[in-house]
Amino acid sequence: MIRFFTLFLLMLAVVTGAKGAVTLDYCLQRAEENYPEIRNYGLIDNLTELNLSEINRSWLPKATVYAQGNVQNIVPAFPDALRNVLASTGYEMKGMGKFQYKIAADVNQTIWDGGASKSSRKVERADAEASRAALDVELYGIRRQVESVYFGILLMEDQIAQTLSTISLLEANLKRIQSMVKNGTAMQSDADMVEAQWLTLRQSLAEARTATEGYRAVLGIYTGEDMSASELICPDATLPSSLESARPELTLFDKKIGQNLARENAIKSSLMPRVSLFAQAYYGYPGYNYFEGMTNRNLSFNIMAGVKIAWNIESLYTKDLSRKKLQTGSAMIETDRDLFLYNIRLQTARDEAAILGIREVMKEDARIVELRKNVRISAESQLANGVIDATTLLSKINDENQARLNSAYHKIQLVQNIYQLKNTLNR
Repeated sequence: MIRFFTLFLLMLAVVTGAKGAVTLDYCLQRAEENYPEIRNYGLIDNLTELNLSEINRSWLPKATVYAQGNVQNIVPAFPDALRNVLASTGYEMKGMGKFQYKIAADVNQTIWDGGASKSSRKVERADAEASRAALDVELYGIRRQVESVYFGILLMEDQIAQTLSTISLLEANLKRIQSMVKNGTAMQSDADMVEAQWLTLRQSLAEARTATEGYRAVLGIYTGEDMSASELICPDATLPSSLESARPELTLFDKKIGQNLARENAIKSSLMPRVSLFAQAYYGYPGYNYFEGMTNRNLSFNIMAGVKIAWNIESLYTKDLSRKKLQTGSAMIETDRDLFLYNIRLQTARDEAAILGIREVMKEDARIVELRKNVRISAESQLANGVIDATTLLSKINDENQARLNSAYHKIQLVQNIYQLKNTLNR
């Protein structure tokens, strides 16, 4: 039972540790998934399907049912001479009635729309692709914010670790100086000076911990998870394999140009005539037989069917202007793309220079820390022998502390700049 319980505790510790460790890539993925606008991907797809369905329904027969009643001040009538002749034979001709009414149904079926529906579908799909590309750009912008918070936490935690180390060092020296004060080999002011520096560092430690908690709260909002106790793993400092930009903005430029091309094709289809079948049926008075309508007021059933060709020639006047506007818009998008790539090249050069500079600086970090440590150890010995005072020792301790902070900062700064380069290129 003891062996089983021990094994269970070990497994629990492993699982707990695995859950507590968080990587930057995981935070970036969770931030994108947790971003409220992520739902717009599904909404864009749904809206596109609805619009395409509406375009497809344009091919369904269009039927209209209506009732109509009207009165006219003048209606078709026989000439007086002819009416008198008919009257002499005993045949009374009433003429067309001024009150007319009917219940009717009109049906229209498109046979060929000149490619309008096909062009509309292409425009709709191009609009959806551009909307998705724009959303990709917006989601990509979150990456830099999450990276900034993530590396901010790493820097603050390194500062906290180094501050704790320096506090321990000051505590050891404070005890040593207090012992020297009791023995009369040091003054109380020396002990007070070291204790004041110790208390100052404790204040800095409290501020750093509070700032770290704030950063972790912000990271938790981005990811939608509690990050207060998670261990953040520092990423590897590996350069991207390619310096060619793969930013989502480039896809957005392409999709916007695709929108203009789709609309340009729609202009061509607007020049084509429309061919359709039509049918009209109504029950009422008068019917299509006007002669019978002038002899009696009887209701009749009437139907008419045929083929209709319609051509809106207004497009002939506006097509060139519309096409030039779209082509100008595409040219402006091309200019924006070139400017974007130009800025990407500039930023890439800056990032590479920053990475190279930090690596050069880091070559001496370890040696500087070692030398500062040696100087501090020597100062502690000199203080014990009464050669120097506490002020000089504190200066040496602060120098070592700053050297260690600089070394930790450079390591994280290198990784942060490499990730900034990756973010600049989307690599």
